[in-house]
Amino acid sequence: MATSPTQLSLKKLREEGYLVDVVERWIPGANIRKDLYGFGDLLCLKGKETLVVQTTTVSNMSARVKKIADHENVSAVRKAGWTIHVHGWHQDDKKKWHCKIKDVS
Repeated sequence: MATSPTQLSLKKLREEGYLVDVVERWIPGANIRKDLYGFGDLLCLKGKETLVVQTTTVSNMSARVKKIADHENVSAVRKAGWTIHVHGWHQDDKKKWHCKIKDVS
């Protein structure tokens, strides 16, 4: 994938007027990525809305939805009133990117 799902979602959300930051981080030495609260790649603000987004490909969406549903921190994020989305990216025959959004709030 020449363009990462994270970069695609950053662009999409900024175009929609969100203030967006990448909150997934690389842990040197351990060679692992750590998501915000165990499942967030992007933290987005717009007005009074707080949105956390997990980005992936369409083919991996169901695994990410399960990861969030099973995570011990998801209830605290939901109680805080945050919206939780999974963005699944795929290309069509003309190489145009499309985003499928699943709300798992």
